[in-house]
Amino acid sequence: MLPSTAEIVIIGGGVMGASTLYHLAARGQRGVTLLEREEFFGLGATGRCAGGVRYQFATEINIRLSLQSLPMLERFKQEIGQEIDYRKCGYLFVLTNEQDVVAFQRHVELQHKMGVMTEWLSGDEVRQRLPFMCFEDAMAGTFYKEDGLVDPNSVVMGYISAAQKLGARAMNDVEVVGIMVEGGRVKGVMTNRGAIFAPIVVNAAGPWAGLVGKLVGVEIPITPVRRQWLTTTPLQEIPADFPFVIDFAQSLYFHREGEGLLIGMSNPNEPPSFNQNIDPDWELINLEASIARLPILESAGLVAHVAGLYEVTPDAHPIFGATPVEGFYVVAGFSGHGFMHGPIAGKLMAEIILDGHSKT
Repeated sequence: MLPSTAEIVIIGGGVMGASTLYHLAARGQRGVTLLEREEFFGLGATGRCAGGVRYQFATEINIRLSLQSLPMLERFKQEIGQEIDYRKCGYLFVLTNEQDVVAFQRHVELQHKMGVMTEWLSGDEVRQRLPFMCFEDAMAGTFYKEDGLVDPNSVVMGYISAAQKLGARAMNDVEVVGIMVEGGRVKGVMTNRGAIFAPIVVNAAGPWAGLVGKLVGVEIPITPVRRQWLTTTPLQEIPADFPFVIDFAQSLYFHREGEGLLIGMSNPNEPPSFNQNIDPDWELINLEASIARLPILESAGLVAHVAGLYEVTPDAHPIFGATPVEGFYVVAGFSGHGFMHGPIAGKLMAEIILDGHSKT
């Protein structure tokens, strides 16, 4: 049953909402309620992401978020009690033009300065590591062995059930349709199942965070952009230690998924929208590019294909914290790397709400 009051309401049951719920409850905060409009938690952007986690980033902010977040995923089983299938296969970025080589040299320098000891590979070393792929144009590459893959659904459900054990509430099939504001302060939320009065509301709605902001008249610069990927039938030729391979110039990526592969490619001309249907034309372009790089894909069958949404901000960095409406907080806008930064994001939000600023 929907409670009539709460101390804190969290909108969104993906990794941001689930992590915030857990970290508030773990700090002893009572009366926290999470609302998810879907039938299950983590069905939105989190449930449609490829599950990659990495330390290799181009900015200090993202590297620092990874340095805090990924060790939390490593400890997840012992701290949260949920197996999340963390596979450290490493990310291998393949660079095929001079411009990217120069940029990545800078990125690796920054990563090394911050303790992320990324390996620099020559074009020949890339080809040696990926002998069954066609990278005759590879000029260089970067590899970090601690990067890898995690199961998104397990992380969300781990946080939700751990939070519930601590007395927090998480509810499905509840859509927030309005937010009550009086004198510049949040008073609660209106849902499709009634009102909940609460002095604090957290917007963890991912790609929909901009729409939730509009409910209180706060402009949040978050744009939803469709991304899609597919999985293949088993490919015996792919070695067990196959890394997460990214053909950087094409935004084309490959990683192991069960006995087969998961393959995706970003469409640079994708218009902003909430469309989560598969674009078959783009899927063909993705497949052609994939087969050109990995010819054995010609013999693979399609197991599944998924389209989801990135929540993109102007600087590709997340938006955290308080807003001009008192009691209304935001944690969103991670621009495609929200899943991997979800653990630390929830902890930081708990600190911002309970302590007035983030300490970690």
